[in-house]
Amino acid sequence: MPIKVDNNLPAKQVLQQENIFVMNEDRALRQDIRPLHIAILNLMPLKQATETQLLRLLSNTPLQVEITLLHPETYKSKNTSEDHLLSFYTTYSEVKHRKFDGMIITGAPVEHMDFEEVSYWEELKEIMEWTKTNVTSTFHICWGAQAGIYYHYGIKKHKLPNKMFGIFKHNVLKPNCQLLRGFDDNFLVPHSRHTGLSREDIINHPDIELLSESNEAGVYIVMSKDEKQIFVTGHSEYDPLTLKQEYFRDKEKGLDIKLPKNYFPYDDENQYPIATWRGHAYLIYSNWLNYYVYQQTPYIIEKVGQHN
Repeated sequence: MPIKVDNNLPAKQVLQQENIFVMNEDRALRQDIRPLHIAILNLMPLKQATETQLLRLLSNTPLQVEITLLHPETYKSKNTSEDHLLSFYTTYSEVKHRKFDGMIITGAPVEHMDFEEVSYWEELKEIMEWTKTNVTSTFHICWGAQAGIYYHYGIKKHKLPNKMFGIFKHNVLKPNCQLLRGFDDNFLVPHSRHTGLSREDIINHPDIELLSESNEAGVYIVMSKDEKQIFVTGHSEYDPLTLKQEYFRDKEKGLDIKLPKNYFPYDDENQYPIATWRGHAYLIYSNWLNYYVYQQTPYIIEKVGQHN
């Protein structure tokens, strides 16, 4: 997919080095098509890494995509420079008058807190409510998925006895669902979280559907019955080295962190990890963009939400 981003965004140079087609603004203006407008609410601390990971996965269809990067207005980032935020990000209050074809809400390292204790929770609630009328489809990741399911359906997360950390095998429960089109019967996904969702809570709720799960990692993909809200508890967007970096970061801090499961060859932390989830990662994002954004959104973007 030709992705239209700011010409100076650092992620652009990284993706071009990987031979990923990133369109500059001049070329985009010469194409007589309407791009898909996708907002990314980036709640992760290392925002540049997350930008690159998501833009890489949004690159795998022929559609043109225009990205708007958002950060919480009610929280000051400690790990991303103010210059980067001022140069490439905006806030919800500055775009809430607009309509978007799709939105991604990322994870955040605030799992140990109750949702109401998170400093930007009120702002996030307003954004999630706004997506019902101003966004065709919203894709929630990890903590963002737990927050979305809690806000929209009142289902609480629960603390896990041990961190769910590693690469886990998942099953397809609804093979005819378009989001899962092309998936293998079993596929691998990274997880890195201290909390989870109850399978029973999900399957007993009348407005959502469980699409995929893992025998070990639990609930993976949940979708609203109206197909407007998608919740993914894992991190399919992770780079090959992301779990390694998290592992050594926590180890250096003296935290009680176990080796990520099914990740290092021979469980040797000195070995280079092999990416076994890349195909699934590209597929879930291309399916979302095609079937739940492009195929559903109106051509006149101002009409988003009017058919609800």
